[in-house]
Amino acid sequence: MIQLFVGLGNPGNEYEATRHNVGFWWVDALARELKVNLIDERSYFGKVARAQVKGQTVWLLQPQTFMNLSGKSVGALAKFFKIPPANTLVIHDELDLPPGEAKLKFGGGHAGHNGLRDIHAQLGTPDYWRLRLGIGHPGDKSEVAGWVLRKPPADQRDLIEACVTRTLTAWPDLLDGDTTRATQKIHTSKPPRPKPPRKTDQGNAPSPLTPLPRGEGSSRAPTPLPPGEGKEV
Repeated sequence: MIQLFVGLGNPGNEYEATRHNVGFWWVDALARELKVNLIDERSYFGKVARAQVKGQTVWLLQPQTFMNLSGKSVGALAKFFKIPPANTLVIHDELDLPPGEAKLKFGGGHAGHNGLRDIHAQLGTPDYWRLRLGIGHPGDKSEVAGWVLRKPPADQRDLIEACVTRTLTAWPDLLDGDTTRATQKIHTSKPPRPKPPRKTDQGNAPSPLTPLPRGEGSSRAPTPLPPGEGKEV
C-alpha cells in the first residue's frame, strides 16, 4: 500500500520543463486528480499535499532541495509520519527507457541517479518503490548532465506527457497495494491488437459472384409461347 508519492525534480522556473523534472509533472497531475494543492513546508524541505482517500491518508511530496539532496526531504517527512520505505513510491526520470515508456520497480540500485542515491542514504535502504519514466539517452555518457537539464523537443514532450497520463491511472491500485494490476497498466504503452473478425457460417448459399449451373437462374433460356399468345390484340 503506497502512502507517500514522491516526485523528483529541481525547483525553479528554469528547470520546470526539463527532462529531470518529469517526477514533478507526475505529482502535479496526481494533485489535480485528488483536488489538493502542494504547499511549501519548510519542516520537510519540499512542497507537500495531504489527501484522504477511502479513509486513508495519502501524502504527495516534491523535494525543493535540488535533485542531489532529495533524500533530505523524503527522509524528514517519512520519518516524522512513520511511513515505511516499502509504502513509498518515488517517481523519477529514467535514461534507460525511451520517451513514452515506464516501468514500476521495487528495490535495487540507484543506477547513478543522484536523487535516488540520496534517498537510499537517508532512508537507510533501497527497498522502496520506483516509477521510472523514460526520457531516453543522448547516446554518450558525457552528455547526460546536459541532456537531463534540457527541455525535450515537442515530439518527446508529447510522448512523456502521454506516459504520465497513462501511468497515473494506476494510482488507485498502488494505494490499494495491488501492484500486479498497477504494473499491467504502467507497462502497457500500446493498445492491444484488434482481434480478427469472426468467420460466419454462410451455409451452402452460392456467392453472388458464383455462376449458377446451366439452365438455372437468369441464364435460363425463355420458354417460347404458343402461336397466338403473348401478342397484343
